[in-house]
This record gives sequence, structure tokens and C-alpha cells, in this order.
Amino acid sequence: MTRRLALTACAIALVALSGPRPLALGTSDAIPTSALRTADGAPRTDLRADLDEIFSDPVLVRALVGIRVESLRDGKIIYQRNSEKLVMPASNMKLFTLAAAVDRLGWDYRWETQLETAGKIENGALRGDLWVIGSGDPTIGAKDNGFAPLFVEWADALVKAGIRRVDGRIIGDDDAFDDTGVGPGWAWDYLDADYAAPSGALSLNENVVTLRLSPGAYPNDPVRIASFPAGHGFEIVNGLISGEPGSPPSISISRRAGSMHLDVSGSIPANGPVVTRTTTVENPTKVFVEAFKLALASRGIVVRDGAEDGDDVMRVMMVEDRRVLAKHLSAPLAEIAGGFLKPSQNFYGEMILKTVGRLGGEGGTTQVGTTPAGRKAALESLTKWGIPADGLVMYDGSGLSRYNYVTADGVVTLLKKVWGDDKLRGPFVAALPVGGHDGTLSNRMKDSELDRRVQAKTGSIANVRSLSGFLETTSGERLVFSMIANHFTAPASQIDGVVEKALTRLLKYPQ
Repeated sequence: MTRRLALTACAIALVALSGPRPLALGTSDAIPTSALRTADGAPRTDLRADLDEIFSDPVLVRALVGIRVESLRDGKIIYQRNSEKLVMPASNMKLFTLAAAVDRLGWDYRWETQLETAGKIENGALRGDLWVIGSGDPTIGAKDNGFAPLFVEWADALVKAGIRRVDGRIIGDDDAFDDTGVGPGWAWDYLDADYAAPSGALSLNENVVTLRLSPGAYPNDPVRIASFPAGHGFEIVNGLISGEPGSPPSISISRRAGSMHLDVSGSIPANGPVVTRTTTVENPTKVFVEAFKLALASRGIVVRDGAEDGDDVMRVMMVEDRRVLAKHLSAPLAEIAGGFLKPSQNFYGEMILKTVGRLGGEGGTTQVGTTPAGRKAALESLTKWGIPADGLVMYDGSGLSRYNYVTADGVVTLLKKVWGDDKLRGPFVAALPVGGHDGTLSNRMKDSELDRRVQAKTGSIANVRSLSGFLETTSGERLVFSMIANHFTAPASQIDGVVEKALTRLLKYPQ
């Protein structure tokens, strides 16, 4: 053997001795289990590698993304990324608000609104005032441009009681809640937008005024403005004109805080369809009682001295003359939940949280409903569910506030609690938007592999996008997930695209 061949043989022998040998499963020669797992103990799979690649998309390069995905079958953590980090949830906060409400109030809870007389009834006249006492019902309103059905019912109750005239006032009692209608951390520059409607113990039409703008037949024709609910009190300054046919609407609606002047300007296309715009009311209680007064007048019942917010009148009333004339109960919370989560109705979130604060304290005592009281009661419930106190910062009930923070871990913990409790699961999950079908997901995931396989709560404020809920895989397994992106600069639609790409990959789990 030559010297070169001898050295080569020696090298091969050394490699054979020092290199990896075939696996002998069940023996000490097997590769350690830890080598097949990631740093957090989860299995190393192609799925995790695929998800890592998806969430490394350039649109997220400057973002903080909190993600957690688990199997509901065995509790296995399928994927996590910054899941313990605090992130702004946007409307994913509504999940926590509803959970706290169910814990403190129950699915059967109904809001009660009372109509009371304060005075004697003589010769068809009430010699005193009508009082309306609210408790925070978020659902009172009319589905068309007419009067709320409740007001018609109450008009009938007055007639039945022999009242054809009120020699006094309609007074609104909104003391069930405080008078702070705006949530903590809300921005001044969108308070006239419908998604920032103020809360109030007496509220009508979700405390929003709707404007219906009807163009003329030709350019420069005036635009007609119809508004409802009746009694909103705004003086509308109409600066709208009809633009060129087919031109895009260009509409500006503005008012200063505390002002009852509503300036509407711009243009809408001539001979085009009616355009609808909305803005928030200034004093919810005043709007409620004014609308009620007008509804009574339409039924021939005259209120001599007008309608007032109870905060603006002296409350002198003989107790013996006070009588409950009618009571109105809302639908139960289980039915209202869908109107809260599916359209992501911020107004409901604030009304529900204040109700939790009013009635959800320890010992069952009733107090004034405030956001801080609601927050305190909610946090007490949620920490009992295993959500760490330092993993949830809750400032409002809707998620509009940028002071709110959650973790993806906390959201998944809450959703697992909901899924595992027979009393919680049905109404709660039914209230979530369904991908490609309804609510805020009606136009997302449609006609894709995810269509109707996702039930989840969306969330969106500036530079925040969230989606948390449940995914049914193609094998029929149910996954729970939370994906929350903060601090991105890309368009929100691109963030949605990354999230939906990840969910599409998860459809194939466990592959």
C-alpha cells in the first residue's frame, strides 16, 4: 500500500468513528428529544418553518407581532411568536369586555328602562312631569326614519292611563351612568365619527345622527338633507351642491365640541343615489327625551313644558305622586352579543363595561356605572380565569383606546376558557364574525379555503391589526389562535394578507 492510500484509509476510519451513526431507537444511541424541538419545547416541523417564513414578510419588518396558536384537542402549542409581549389589541378588547359581562351579569341579563309619572292625573292631564329612567340599554332605536317602537308603546300606555296632555315636562334620568361619554385615550379628532359615539344611561339610535343626502337632477342644484332621529337638536348648515354626474362624493361634516351647529359642505353627483353620512350626538339624554316628546305629539299627546335632561332641572317631586307607568326590557345579553361582536360596535362595548361597573361589584351592590368601576370588576373576573394581572391593561370596553394592552397568550387563555365552558361557548362563539360570511369578516376570506372555517374577532385602529378566534382545519380539528400586529407602516390589507396566509397554512395541521 502506498503512503497516500494508507493516509486516506486512516482518515476514513477516523470519520467512521467520530461521525453520526444510524439511529437505534429506544437505545442510548438515539438523537436526544431536545434536538427535535425548538427553544420553547415545541416540535420542529415544516409547519413552524413555514409560519416563520410567512411572518418574516417584509411588510412586518418594523412591526411587533404577537402570535399564539394552540390545539383545542390536546392543548399543544402549535406556534408562538412574541406571545408574552404586550400589544395594543384594538377591538380584540371586546372579547374581554363580553367575557367579564357574562361572568358578572350572566347571559340572561336585560337592561330596564322605566317611564314614571310624577303628579296626579285629572281630566285627561298629568299634573306634573313624566320621568324616563335609563339603565344603559344600548339597543333602543328605530330601524327606519320613524320613531322608536318603544316610544309608540309608551304613547299607548299614556292613553291607557287616561293621559292626553302633560302639564309639565319629560325629564330624562341618566344617573345610572356618569356623564363621561368619551372613553379614556380616545382622540379629539375623531369624536364626531360614528365609531366614537358617546355612552349614556339614556341612549337612542346608538347616539348617532344619520344624514340622508339627496342630490338634484343637474350640476349645481341644491342637495336636500334629511336627518334622524327626530329631536337631535342640531342646526344643520347645508353647503352641499350637486356635482357632475358620476363624480365621486366629496363631503365634509364638522362641528366643534359643545356646538349644536353642524356644517355640511362639498358635493355629491347630480342625478345619483342618496348618500348617507353619520355623526355623533352632543347630549344623548336630551336627544332621547326630545325624540320621545315628538313621538307623543305625533299621537296627539302634548307636553306643555318641553323635554329636559334631568341634570339640568331641580328634582323636587312628591314621592307619593310617583308611579311607574311602564317598563321596557331589552333582549338578553346572549342575543345582544352578536350585535356587539359581529359588527364590532364600539358603543356597545362602552355601555356594557359601564353596566359591569354599575352592577358587577362584589356583594351585588349597585353604584354609578363608570368606566373605572367597570374596568376594576372586569379585571377581577379575568384574573380568576388565569389571565395575569400584568398581562392585561384595560382602559375602555371597545378597544378604541390606545391605552389598552393585551398579550396573545392572554387572548388564547380567554378563548380556551370560553370554549371549555358549556355555559359560555354557545352564545359567545355564535357572536363572533364568520370568515367570508358575516360581520367584519363578511368581505374577508370569501371564496377561499378559509371561507366559513374561521370564527374570529377582528380589530383595527391606526397601525394596529388583530384577529383572534377559532379555526377548523381540513382534518376537522379545532385550533384557537391570536394574531396581533402593532407598529406597522404597510397598508392594513397587506397585514390581513399575511395573517390569512398563515391561517391557510394552518388548515393543513398537523402536517
